[in-house]
Amino acid sequence: MALKQEIFSHCLQLVNSKIEVINAAMEEVNEGLKNDSKSSAGDKHETSRAMAQLENEKLARQLTEALEQKASLQALAKVTQTSKVTRGCLLKAGNQYIYISIALGRVTVNHQNVIVVSPNSPLGIILIGKKVTDTAELNGVKYFIESIE
Repeated sequence: MALKQEIFSHCLQLVNSKIEVINAAMEEVNEGLKNDSKSSAGDKHETSRAMAQLENEKLARQLTEALEQKASLQALAKVTQTSKVTRGCLLKAGNQYIYISIALGRVTVNHQNVIVVSPNSPLGIILIGKKVTDTAELNGVKYFIESIE
């Protein structure tokens, strides 16, 4: 259970860092808009403002996605051990750990490589509902489930 909690904490830290970076970028864009408002150089000014607005909208979408990831992840804090793979499970398949939670890809926690996937990802979909000793295959790779936490 300790590894699962460490992976959860690591993922939460990654998402929180992403949120901080996006917030800082949004602040920078907004500061640029404020400073840009002080000058009025015609078309160049309007183009600059439009570009900043587009960047701000893109960052706002990224922030919304990151906040949704954080909420999804936090909802998994109370997931208990089950006999089948469900959202929030950490499973061991061969020498690979897979954490079914949010889409983060490969992370390293305590010298362990972990694939952090969404339950809606192709890998998540084929693993959900499986139990220990079941096998799943994706793109020619077989996953023999040794343990589930």
